[in-house]
Amino acid sequence: MTQAPVFLLDSDVFIAAKNAYYAFDICPGFWEALLHQHQQAKVFSISRVRGELLTGRKTEDLVEWVTTQVPDSWFREVDEDQVTTAYTEITLWAQSPTRFFDRAKAKFATGADGWLVAYAKAHGAVVITNEQPAPDSKAEIKLPDVCEHFGVQYKGTFAMLRELAVQFDFRGME
Repeated sequence: MTQAPVFLLDSDVFIAAKNAYYAFDICPGFWEALLHQHQQAKVFSISRVRGELLTGRKTEDLVEWVTTQVPDSWFREVDEDQVTTAYTEITLWAQSPTRFFDRAKAKFATGADGWLVAYAKAHGAVVITNEQPAPDSKAEIKLPDVCEHFGVQYKGTFAMLRELAVQFDFRGME
């Protein structure tokens, strides 16, 4: 029997959801579903993503949700040997002299994406992102391209929701 995948969410999943189709005031069920799926040990992220999510104002919906609703267990630490070894390999690839522009390398080196792929690689998790591959890009290092290069599976938010059998039902207001 194969084990169900563990989904590791990128910061853009949260940010895009709160800015558009799953805004807190429109679809609270999305956020409730994420918390529920985390309690079922199916949805997580990493501490570096938490840092990216907390860069907003303290009164912003997403920052409040992360600080008041999300348990500490949601954001996994990346300081394990197998994760740091994978991260070193990923960083060396990203820093290759001719592959990417310097500003793309600098942005990648300070962001969470490399750590996300390293954690997923070390733990067999599936990365969830809204980014699309751009294998010929020199200006940006896209998360799906890093995943593909290192044999890490990635999917979009909707694919994850379908696999988790999440449904949002309408609750009309009288």
